[in-house]
Amino acid sequence: MSATRKPSPKGKGSQTREQTADAKPTDSAARSKPAPSSEISPGLILVATPIGNAADITLRALDTLRQAHVIACEDTRVSRKLLTLHGIATPTLSYHEHNAARMRPRILERLRQGEAVALVSDAGMPLISDPGFGLVRACLDEGFPVTVIPGASASLAALVLSGLPSDRFLFAGFPPAKTAARRTFFEDLKDTGASLIFYESSRRLAASLEDMAAVLGPRQAAVAREITKLYEEVRRGPLAELADAYGRDGPPKGELVIVVAPPQPDDGRTQDHQVRELLDLALGEHSLRDAADAVSRITGTSRRKVYDLALTLSGRKPGGSPREDGQ
Repeated sequence: MSATRKPSPKGKGSQTREQTADAKPTDSAARSKPAPSSEISPGLILVATPIGNAADITLRALDTLRQAHVIACEDTRVSRKLLTLHGIATPTLSYHEHNAARMRPRILERLRQGEAVALVSDAGMPLISDPGFGLVRACLDEGFPVTVIPGASASLAALVLSGLPSDRFLFAGFPPAKTAARRTFFEDLKDTGASLIFYESSRRLAASLEDMAAVLGPRQAAVAREITKLYEEVRRGPLAELADAYGRDGPPKGELVIVVAPPQPDDGRTQDHQVRELLDLALGEHSLRDAADAVSRITGTSRRKVYDLALTLSGRKPGGSPREDGQ
């Protein structure tokens, strides 16, 4: 397992998103085209903001945030720090998952009045594991222009830092908090032929990595922490080793992104061979049901699959319920 750290450049600040002013918002058919002047057009503008270093915001984003009639923020207190740093006094309003149903009609009414509304989240691109999809959908349904000012994204930054394949990738957001649901979540992604990108809280990191190792198998992975900040760090290594390291060291500080390599062509055959070997050993010391339970738990393979293989190895016909055998 390896770890790299890199100090961030000057300008470290709050986490927020950026937006621009030179692009004409797309119409409901989702087309976009540059405006002839620097003045922004009416409509909803999705503005990316920095993910850690306040200097990572585009000139277009700053121009747009200055010219917008109002800025809809995930948290106005977080956004105000970035706006103050850059001398932007545009009015703000709160828009997040808990007040979206109440605030969405108000924003739509502003758009009907011909205003330009900028949407930002606390950090990175709006709508990426952040609120905003419902607002964009409502704008498109009513025919209001929607455009984007691209910029920082923690998921993409972690991917390119990871050293893992970047030609195909899937962003899967936050895994479920409970172990059983989390393992089912990973099981659904197990055969995806692409690098997997997850967000995770620091307190659940070790448990989540352990579940990934059990379900996804012995894959390479990277955990990126505090990207673009002073204590940026990337740990790389097999999932099991990363799980052990964070379990031993305790929850790390800061925002986290996990990137997991895609399955190798023979991953399935390798794991089947491992399950068979473990079952051979377990069946020599335990009942069929207990052996299947133990191997399923160790390898992350579905209990039904392990039980059927145990029946085959013991010379019995697969297809019965694991609970029917008490031997």
